[in-house]
Amino acid sequence: MLAHWLAEAGWSTTVVERYDGLRDAGHNIDVRGAAREVLRRTGIEDEVLAHGTGEEGLRFEDEDGATVAAFPAEPGDAGGPTAEAEILRGELARILYERTAGRTEYVFGDEITGLEPHDDGVDVTFRHGAGRSFDVVVVAEGLTSRTRALVMPDARIHDLGLYTAYLTIPRRPDDDRWWRWYNAPGGRTLGLRPDNVGTTRALLTFTTGVRGLEELGPDAQRLVLRRTFADAGWQAPRILEALDDGALDDAPLYLDLIGQMRLPRWHAGRVGLVGDAAYCPSLLSGMGTSCALVGAYVLAGALAEHGPDRVDEAFAAYETRLRPYVERAQKIAPGAPGLAHPRTRAGITVLRRAAALAGSGPGRALTGVLGRLGSTPAAELELPDLWTGVPPGRTAA
Repeated sequence: MLAHWLAEAGWSTTVVERYDGLRDAGHNIDVRGAAREVLRRTGIEDEVLAHGTGEEGLRFEDEDGATVAAFPAEPGDAGGPTAEAEILRGELARILYERTAGRTEYVFGDEITGLEPHDDGVDVTFRHGAGRSFDVVVVAEGLTSRTRALVMPDARIHDLGLYTAYLTIPRRPDDDRWWRWYNAPGGRTLGLRPDNVGTTRALLTFTTGVRGLEELGPDAQRLVLRRTFADAGWQAPRILEALDDGALDDAPLYLDLIGQMRLPRWHAGRVGLVGDAAYCPSLLSGMGTSCALVGAYVLAGALAEHGPDRVDEAFAAYETRLRPYVERAQKIAPGAPGLAHPRTRAGITVLRRAAALAGSGPGRALTGVLGRLGSTPAAELELPDLWTGVPPGRTAA
């Protein structure tokens, strides 16, 4: 998104991706409020909707697969767990790539290993390619960004005590178009979500005091998941069996710590941060993708307006406009993630009763108790009208 709008403003942009090509892996992401408006202004809203997952809503289930509570998807930007603009991460990446490929240089199979900001630009060292210089470098990576660490080595993740494993499993005839959620004792949840490419997306989430699991190798991570969910019931045997399914090597297991990034500033000299690397609101907020899209749009506008000679002013304007939006997005429900991940059977019973009440007509106002089941105050932001009159010749990576 940032590359698109900078190119619109006449900048020469380069995107560096350490993988050899576009990655199809990834689960459902949703786009709401101000981020939906960014899609409209970018001219890709219709394409995103056309490639949606088709998810019809969220359904809580018990051990036997019976429905405890249901939250159907609603049209437009109404609150709820399933947005109208619900798309696979890989599908959105492809759409953005195709939108920018003609005007943006893409470097696949390489990564940044050194950043040296100076008054006139940033000298960049790559693992494989020759070093280059840019007017501005923007780090658009995940919560555990290694590139961020090159300029902000003291950045620390705000740990929420939760891990989630994402994997893709074979679709079965009885899989429907609903996101199915099941709680097991011990702070464990299992989920199945539909996609639009013929498979099913599975999630295994658990609370734990152990850290460093995201740094283990795939075999060790599979062992952790098998031991953690061996007695979970519901669809656990099916999901665990798929851990060793070689047919899905193109969508490998991904295990990650759930947390937030709360930084006092989002730049160091001419190196800026956007998306999760700067202000990850966490999976629990449901706002990660929206924050990334809105942040990229606002940052592009600030850089286009101030130009490469006033980068500090551009980053300051970006932070001033975006920070209130991000801070609202990072406000997760009190008691989260524990409320949605009870450790006891009694706690699960309370959660299910609350979900049943929240899913009923009179109980809609209580959906905030369950975290991201209600609308979020972070959905709206007055977006700037981007000025695109900067002449060509500026460079950004």
